[in-house]
Amino acid sequence: MINKGLWHLLLLVSVFFAHDIEAKDNAVILLYHHVSEQTPAVTSVSPKVFRQHLEYLSAHHQVLPLETVIKAISQGKSLPDKSVVITFDDGYDNIFEQAHPLLKEFGFPYTVFINPPLIGKASYQLSWAQIKKMAQEGATFANHGNTHEHMLGRLPGESDEAWLSRVMDNINQAEQTLAQQLGYSLKYFAYPYGEFNVPLKQALRQQGYVAFAQISGAVASYSDFGALPRYPAAGIYSNINSLKTKLDSLAMPVNNITPNEPLITLPIPDIDLIFDVSTEDLRLSQLSCFVADKTVKLSFTKNTVTVPFKAQQKAGRQRVNCTAPSIKESGRYYWFSQPWFVPTADGQWLD
Repeated sequence: MINKGLWHLLLLVSVFFAHDIEAKDNAVILLYHHVSEQTPAVTSVSPKVFRQHLEYLSAHHQVLPLETVIKAISQGKSLPDKSVVITFDDGYDNIFEQAHPLLKEFGFPYTVFINPPLIGKASYQLSWAQIKKMAQEGATFANHGNTHEHMLGRLPGESDEAWLSRVMDNINQAEQTLAQQLGYSLKYFAYPYGEFNVPLKQALRQQGYVAFAQISGAVASYSDFGALPRYPAAGIYSNINSLKTKLDSLAMPVNNITPNEPLITLPIPDIDLIFDVSTEDLRLSQLSCFVADKTVKLSFTKNTVTVPFKAQQKAGRQRVNCTAPSIKESGRYYWFSQPWFVPTADGQWLD
């Protein structure tokens, strides 16, 4: 059996010596949960459709380990054009039963974000024995917290400092368990439900973590390593025809985002999302932004974009998605997403 290190080395050699592949500072990360027909449709993809995804990736993209992509973009190094990473959240047992055999068949690496205390304890979760077998055959495992809870939730009377300390203890304990069980610590963390705020994001970065969100967009060296985007690829997002556009997408170079705090409370005021776009490979006049699948009228000042955001007055997760076609590469789109997370009026969080 090829060990994990040699397997990754052989994969990288085959990728980087493919002479017909142009290198870029860009990659797309896909997010899955269940591969099953017996689980909630909103977070599931059937084995048949998952195979369809893998067949398309095999024909048109380079599937790389998450660690390879993060190391490259964090150092500003190039990756093969149309690089893709496959990730799963939550460590469900159907990943071993349905997804792993297909990923092994195609020779694709992938990463699963897990809650270590649930492993081998909950009936719907992977076991440590399954995880170690998967790790020998191309999978890596990373941190999803000690418990799958809403990280932004507060205990009664809890101060900001106490909340952040509690949440970081939760994350660090999970990382310690992963290191003990698997012999490595990637310090990659995926936010449960994709929810985060600026203090949590900053604390993770200060402690050396790279964090992953559930917002749309590609990743590059100029991305926010405290909330790297991943495209959902299950449920209504599993259609291969719409997924193709996302797989070809480019990370939109944006900065000076205002407001940059995604946590907001009811009642939600009208918000002007403002950001700068720093590339000449797109025309601002062709940039489109969407809220709840409806196009929003934008305004521009030089390279600054203003997006009026009229939120739905309800708890949950909302976002603005912005896209613009590349000038140089026909058919490819730059993509940027800004989320907002809204608790109920009494401070509860909706799943």
